[in-house]
Amino acid sequence: MAHGHSHAPGHARGAPDRAGARRALTLTLVLTTGFGVAQAIGGYLLGSVALVADSGHNLSDGLAIGLALVAARLVGQRAGGRRTFGWGRVEILAALVNGLLLIALAATIAVAAIGRLTSPATVGGAGMAAFGVVGIAANGAGVVAMLRARGAGNDLNLRGALLHTAADVLASAGVVVAGLLQVSFGWNAADPLVALAVSVLIAASSWSLVAEPVSILLERAPEGTDVALIGTVLAALPGVREVHDLHVWTITTGFDALSVHLVVRPSTDQHQLLHQAEQEIRSAFGITHSTIQVDIDHRTPLTIHRKGCPGAPKPRTTPLVPPDQR
Repeated sequence: MAHGHSHAPGHARGAPDRAGARRALTLTLVLTTGFGVAQAIGGYLLGSVALVADSGHNLSDGLAIGLALVAARLVGQRAGGRRTFGWGRVEILAALVNGLLLIALAATIAVAAIGRLTSPATVGGAGMAAFGVVGIAANGAGVVAMLRARGAGNDLNLRGALLHTAADVLASAGVVVAGLLQVSFGWNAADPLVALAVSVLIAASSWSLVAEPVSILLERAPEGTDVALIGTVLAALPGVREVHDLHVWTITTGFDALSVHLVVRPSTDQHQLLHQAEQEIRSAFGITHSTIQVDIDHRTPLTIHRKGCPGAPKPRTTPLVPPDQR
């Protein structure tokens, strides 16, 4: 029996820039939280439910981004002790919490907006529009910073924070529209209607942020990975008779893992086969962390020799002695 374990220093499936992500999250946290406080004061003074809803959105996003920042720092810690994979799953949990917070926030905004629709209040439209423009600039700066940090990687934690901040930009744009409609036409109902539309957009954009972490925690195969094809490729390697217990899952963003059991012919060079299998998994599927177990197929027919056959085993010349009498 032979075991192979491959863990290359890098991961081919979109390894993110952790340091860049932390810098972008820190900048976004400062901008989002600071502007959220200013919006809360402005919304109270102007009597705008859309502005107050947007301020709540910004402040809750500050909490979510803070959580993402803590998770991003923990992910960088080395594995050790009982945490053999380190803190990688913290990133996935943070993304799931962020997605659930977004959905809860969307529901809260929708309830407040529906309540205001029944009796629209007069709001300060010009002040709303001004706050909305500043919000687009502040949150937009955070979005740009996170997009640059994200690059070609698929950092689920950073994507959660990015969705939060992008939703803030949409909410601020809605506040601008509501303010302009109130100034131009005196249409006070625009304020709760915009808030309701923003809540729907937030909920829709948050669904994938909940579904993907749940999928990872349930250890489904990574998106785009053809498990059947991996099995077919391994079964086609020289000497392989069967492929068993093939598992592919995601530890954290950019870190996919695979384990498999190969049954081979007795004459197979197991060490050479291990290297071939690891190379195929890495080059064809981008998985650099693999654990492979190789067993020899012992189901060959038993050879029966006739009496006097030259190839038959030689008869024992010494009597067998029980182990307790040796």
